[in-house]
Amino acid sequence: MIAVDTNILVAFHRTEYAYHSAAVEAVTSLAEGADRWAIPWPCVHEFMAVVTNSRIFVRPTEPEMAATVVEALMASPTLSVIGEGPGYWKSLRNLMLSGKITGARVHDARIAAICLQHRVKCLWTADRDFSRFPALKCRNPLAGEE
Repeated sequence: MIAVDTNILVAFHRTEYAYHSAAVEAVTSLAEGADRWAIPWPCVHEFMAVVTNSRIFVRPTEPEMAATVVEALMASPTLSVIGEGPGYWKSLRNLMLSGKITGARVHDARIAAICLQHRVKCLWTADRDFSRFPALKCRNPLAGEE
C-alpha cells in the first residue's frame, strides 16, 4: 500500500505549485486505481492547516473548500485513512530514539510510525527528512524518482 504525505496533497490542491500537474496525476492514479492506498490522519490535519494558512498563501483556501478536497479524496473506494493503533507508541519511541528525533521532526516520526504500523510499502513525499526512517521506503512522485 502507498501512503501520501501532506506536501503531495498540497501540491495536488494548490495550482500555483510548479509540480501541481504531476501531483494531480499521481494522486488521481491512486484515487482511481484498483490498489489500496492511504493518507495518514496527521497528513489530513496538516493539509487543512497549511492550505488555509494566510501566512503561507496570499489567497489561502477557504476551510469549506479544503474540507471538500479531503472529502473528495475520501470518496475513493480504495483509500484508507490511517492512524495510531495498538503498538503505536512502541514504534514511535523506537523511531525517535534510533533516529535521534527531536522538535518539529517528531511530526514526521509520527507519520512514519503510523505508516509502518499499517504496513505501508512506500510513502509518497517530497520531504527528504523521512530519510531518517530507513525502515520506511519513500519516493517523490513529483520528481519522477523510482
